[in-house]
Amino acid sequence: MIDATAKLSVSRQAGLLGISRGSVYYKPRPISDGDLKLMHRIDKLHMEFPFAGSRMLQGLLVQEAFKVGRLYVATLMKRMGIEALYRKPNTSKPAPGHKIYPYLLRRLPITRPNQVWAMDITYIPMARGFIYLAAVLDWFTRRVLAWRVSITLEADFCIEAVEEALARHGAPEIFNTDQGSQFTLTDFIKVLIAREIQISMDGKGAWRDNVFVERLWRTIKYEEVYLRAYASVSEARASIGRYLGFYNRRRPHRPPDLPAE
Repeated sequence: MIDATAKLSVSRQAGLLGISRGSVYYKPRPISDGDLKLMHRIDKLHMEFPFAGSRMLQGLLVQEAFKVGRLYVATLMKRMGIEALYRKPNTSKPAPGHKIYPYLLRRLPITRPNQVWAMDITYIPMARGFIYLAAVLDWFTRRVLAWRVSITLEADFCIEAVEEALARHGAPEIFNTDQGSQFTLTDFIKVLIAREIQISMDGKGAWRDNVFVERLWRTIKYEEVYLRAYASVSEARASIGRYLGFYNRRRPHRPPDLPAE
């Protein structure tokens, strides 16, 4: 897919293919068909029961005749980048050099575009593998302002999506994410600070803090992803792109009725 001998730079080729630069140099570890089947099922169960942790998911999988232990479910969840969504005490500590910012959206009325943007990452199953999808969402319009897919959870594709959103739509007043390592990384934070954007971060595991993005993921998966069996990254990107075009331009959205509590 990427030709290192071509006249176009590797970065330019990656951009044309819609994948992050970091993905180009990533050497994926082989994943068994059994693990892929488990991961795809865990993803669907997570969409249906977002409050379920590894113990509950393991119980649900056993009911469906999967033979899997709780610790292995937890390992796969980590690989997929998902966790149970419920409010719990914030006892997490930032990694060295990573700063955690306070949540700024509590009781804030959302009244206009470019007031609050949010960003998140989700797992996207394919026929024979998986990718990750990152999206920047305007809380008021519910439009997806920019997005990227990647085969890794490195921060590159998140930074690229944010830079595209800023170039196309200007800067928001507040940018909200969870506390994932991609969003606390210095290189990611610098992009926002350079534009004097206020940074807001969810309480760890608090689904309501970024509820509009969670709604977006549920919509994309049930209306697009779960109806497909993407054969390649390029096919997944093209199909998701078509769906997001419909989502932005034609799909009705509910008004922004939820100031965070």
